[in-house]
Amino acid sequence: MKNLTLRHWRIFEASASSCSYSRAAELMDITQPAVSMQIKQIEEELGHVLFDKKAKPMVLTEAGRLLLRHARAILAQVHTAEDAFSSLEKSLQGQLHLGVVSTANYFAPVLMTEFRHLYPEVRLKLTVEKRDTLLAMLAEGQIDIAITGFPPSDVDVEAETFSRNPHCVVARSDHPLAGKHSIRWEDLGNEPFLFREQGSSTRKFLEHILQSRSMRVNVMVELQGNETMKHAVMSGMGLTFMSAHAFQVELEAGRLAVLDVEGMPKQLDWCLLQRRNSSLTALAAAFRAFVLENGERLTVCRTTSIA
Repeated sequence: MKNLTLRHWRIFEASASSCSYSRAAELMDITQPAVSMQIKQIEEELGHVLFDKKAKPMVLTEAGRLLLRHARAILAQVHTAEDAFSSLEKSLQGQLHLGVVSTANYFAPVLMTEFRHLYPEVRLKLTVEKRDTLLAMLAEGQIDIAITGFPPSDVDVEAETFSRNPHCVVARSDHPLAGKHSIRWEDLGNEPFLFREQGSSTRKFLEHILQSRSMRVNVMVELQGNETMKHAVMSGMGLTFMSAHAFQVELEAGRLAVLDVEGMPKQLDWCLLQRRNSSLTALAAAFRAFVLENGERLTVCRTTSIA
């Protein structure tokens, strides 16, 4: 079938559906001899007769009926693709407003940059806020799509996971535990720990892990935000638990170390959120499709110390 063109498929489908070369010629706006010639080319390519021309009106042979099923499937796919690209050409303009939580801000520019390589005419706007604020903005139509962890079950949004969010215990690179293997959680019991602020998803995640192990840690101080937390750890104030996305630069520079704690890293999901029962614009739909296809690859991060 490698020599069959889209024109061949369309002429055959029109002829088979109408069981008439003359009617197919009218539908395709060509002459009847042209239709006959195209059908002959298809039959020669396949090595099968497609029409019983002795019947009045002519009817499809078994090979013709088989080919018709495939022809309609092919033409349906072509039609879908044509519609999609027509929509892109008309609508992939303007601005997409993306909202992300603070940790996603470490990889959101990568997603945005790669997306604009595909669609250089679009404009992108990024808002970084806490999850509850983003959910409210999404509900009010202030942002098009949000990237957060999994949302509460009672929120009226659709969530689709596209990547993992690994969490690790990190310390200053010269910490005595840095470089040690198979560290038990119990070994961390007396270490000074830095906690995120109340209400932080990272803090809730750590508290859940500690509760599941029926253990406590030595909470030295509560700090707000990933940047403040990293600087406190690098100053030697203590250990902390945080998303690996937040410390890639410091890990590469050798200023932070990931501790080899048993059962780590712990994983959460990154999700794309959109309003439930609300159609995305063509631009937002294109970004959604792009992230679902490429997000895992573009958000890969290191969870072990640099050797």
